[in-house]
Amino acid sequence: MDWIKLAITTTNEASEAVINLLLENGAGGVQIEDEQDLDNIVLATYFQADSPLNELTSELEQKIKDLSRFGLEPGQAKVELATLDDANWIDVWKKYYHPVRLTRYLTIVPSWEGYTPVDQDEKVIVLDPGRAFGTGTHPTTRLALQALETVIRGGETLIDVGTGSGVLSIAARYLGVGPIFAYDVDEVAVSAAKENFELNQMTKDIVLAPNDLLSGIDQKVDLITANILAEIIEPLIPQAVTCLRPGGIFITSGIIKDKKDQIVTKLTAHGFVVDQILNMKDWYAVISHVPGEDED
Repeated sequence: MDWIKLAITTTNEASEAVINLLLENGAGGVQIEDEQDLDNIVLATYFQADSPLNELTSELEQKIKDLSRFGLEPGQAKVELATLDDANWIDVWKKYYHPVRLTRYLTIVPSWEGYTPVDQDEKVIVLDPGRAFGTGTHPTTRLALQALETVIRGGETLIDVGTGSGVLSIAARYLGVGPIFAYDVDEVAVSAAKENFELNQMTKDIVLAPNDLLSGIDQKVDLITANILAEIIEPLIPQAVTCLRPGGIFITSGIIKDKKDQIVTKLTAHGFVVDQILNMKDWYAVISHVPGEDED
């Protein structure tokens, strides 16, 4: 079977939004193919050769340019197509994805690679990047994983909003969290997360379901994670307040520099106490909590 490679040149600032646009339009996975500098990043994905991409290409170009209306600089916003045969497509994924030690305890390993942990405390997360969302090595995911390691003590309950590949839920489970509830509005994401849970033997420990943010969710948990765009985090903040117990922790990632202060302001306006702000390249994550009963 032949495949069509769709490559988009954009900026690091807009990359997460562009990835979301691709996934919303049927992309099976997105990789960062080239990162010359923060203003010139090439994102690549693959479609079957019989996919109607000519119209999609022009629509994507316009949608990417329109990101400037939301405060994101899209850069070149150039979309290009190229045809690959099946063997070349598989080789592309294997060329770019290898085991990566992302934090003190967490290592991400593509499903086709063998790997032996370096030490007894290392937790190995197996992901299949051929389905969706890459291998979890984007700065926003790294920051969220670092935040999880910082706050988890073991035995907490967790809601993972916008679970995507499911990597944060898997990491949290390995770090001792449970029960876990993972939600995503995208059925493709739910399907991809399910497959990755199975790769890590997580299916018995994580409740996975489609849902729009926390709409209709009324359970109280100790911890909420959300590795999504700032524009989506904003309406999530008041929902998160109602789903966290006193002292409950809220980890938000996927925040670009220009949106950081806006998110922090909204968190504090809804009663959250900001504990720590993490940074990598142009991206930020915020650890905050709902005041406990013994706090003034």
